[in-house]
Amino acid sequence: MRRIYFNEVVTRDGFQNEPAFVPTDTKIALIDGLSRCGYAKIEVTSFTSPRAIPMLRDAGEVMGRIQRVPGVETTVLVPNVRGAERALESHADEFNLVMSTSETHNLANLRMPRENSFAGLRDVIALARGRAAINVSLSTCFGCPMEGDVAEDEVIRWADRFAELGVRGLTICDTTGMAHPAQVARMSRHLLARFPGLQITLHFHNTRGMGLANMLVAVQEGVDRFDGSLGGLGGCPYAPGATGNICSEDAIHMLQAMGFDTGIDLDLLLPLARALPEIVGHDVPGQVAKSGRISDVHPAPDGVAELRHQFAQQP
Repeated sequence: MRRIYFNEVVTRDGFQNEPAFVPTDTKIALIDGLSRCGYAKIEVTSFTSPRAIPMLRDAGEVMGRIQRVPGVETTVLVPNVRGAERALESHADEFNLVMSTSETHNLANLRMPRENSFAGLRDVIALARGRAAINVSLSTCFGCPMEGDVAEDEVIRWADRFAELGVRGLTICDTTGMAHPAQVARMSRHLLARFPGLQITLHFHNTRGMGLANMLVAVQEGVDRFDGSLGGLGGCPYAPGATGNICSEDAIHMLQAMGFDTGIDLDLLLPLARALPEIVGHDVPGQVAKSGRISDVHPAPDGVAELRHQFAQQP
């Protein structure tokens, strides 16, 4: 049975755009619950400026109080050297560094050209070497809402530059939900062939309803690592109409139904998903938490037993 590894991003990517602050104790309880479900990684928080992302101003306290479960890596987003210094104090297992393959999106999101971002992240990699694993998330790899198509060669060019710095993994992000399955299949084949020694993770959004289709075709091409967000929370503020990430429980349920080993215990995960709307104060896109698993069996409606009996008596 082939193994697929999931990285849960709800408490970072999912929460960061929520308008109402999620209390620190609530975040910690959710992360501790997720840690017991069997995830490979949990992206716990972000060591960005509290002024930039007030929702994650409690990053240090959260990292200091969560339970560390053997086999579950804690990942934190690190934007710069100052953030890396704070993150090192938290003893995170992995730093996730982010820049965009689109110049316009990088200017809008990170407020600097790509070369400046690369230089800053190169300094973070040097600081963290030997002290934390490094993953680089490349945004808008399947399209930019302000530039249109992003050439695959451009994605590979930036991936090459980070691979040369000795990073452990690359996350190729459909930040704005513009990917389609044929495009994902091509990208997946090229990435796996070019970077056989790296952890290759794909990060999809469901903006146009193709998130699970894109994930499935990537699995069929051999990709075995994916980001997902509980309930499908998340979104990009620089993508008009963008909705959230692919829904973790929906994706995991689909793959398990198809016979893949995700390592995730849905009996533990689904109650957390069902509690999420109360945490954030609104409904969430996830479906399996509402409808149940396809393997769930329900009582027949009233009258079915009597009909069975009646028809059984007929000659």
